[in-house]
Amino acid sequence: MLKLTIFTQILQYIFTGLTIGSIFAMVGLGFNIIYNATDIINFAQGEFVMIGGMVMISLTKGLSIPMIPGFFLTIIIVGIVGILLERLAINPLSKPSIITLIIITIGASIVFKGMAMLIWGKDTFILPAFTGETPIIVGGAVIIPQSLWVLGITLLVVIGLAIFFEKTLLGKAMRACATNRKAASLMGINVKRMVMFSFALSAAIGAVAGVIITPISLMEYQRGTMLAIKGFAAAILGGLGSGAGAVIAGFIIGVMESMGAGFISSGYKDAIALVVLLLVLFLKPTGLMGRSELR
Repeated sequence: MLKLTIFTQILQYIFTGLTIGSIFAMVGLGFNIIYNATDIINFAQGEFVMIGGMVMISLTKGLSIPMIPGFFLTIIIVGIVGILLERLAINPLSKPSIITLIIITIGASIVFKGMAMLIWGKDTFILPAFTGETPIIVGGAVIIPQSLWVLGITLLVVIGLAIFFEKTLLGKAMRACATNRKAASLMGINVKRMVMFSFALSAAIGAVAGVIITPISLMEYQRGTMLAIKGFAAAILGGLGSGAGAVIAGFIIGVMESMGAGFISSGYKDAIALVVLLLVLFLKPTGLMGRSELR
């Protein structure tokens, strides 16, 4: 009976970890998309997730827009926010240093957080689950239907990004800019436009993450900061610039966080991503699937 109980606990922690790890994976993907196009670490990425959840709440609860149209409208709105960030704060600068650009994204994160507090206040909000809350029992562990939505939509996002970058002209142009921006420019690719698209795509992915996690995890104006830290940890662990690495690392950190909260203390769960981040930076800065570069 004890073994069965421990097995059930571990299974429950794995299911929970995969759910939250999906969000870390998508935040990590957002980091990588912008990093590949610009070499910038966009520390406003977590705010895209927060804004996505908050906008979805306003559309569906405030304006009574149905869930499906509200979902796609939220993605469009947050994508526009990403474009505005790039057009107003990044694009006007002439040959800025990477440090300057990173500081700008930190400032943007603070601005987004302040604007969210003014618009939505300091209250905590939640969305209804997409398809009810009747739990599913697997091996004694409980899975809520929204967790399956999170995992399924994350899988669709990963597949969609793979198809986008491999099969579409825009995706190939963005990949070319990620490989060598100067060569891409010589081939006639508008590099600045690709940078703008990278911010829009990254913001849209953040919006998806915010919408699907809000029915499980309450959303508030300052939730984005910790999501950004954990998503950044996933990007670093997976190898900065590697989309597949970010997804795998996101799941790893999610499961580690869930196990740590279950077997040690929930008070330490937020520290796990920071510990992983520091260990990777000290022991293997290139991450699981990253490649070292000579500059």
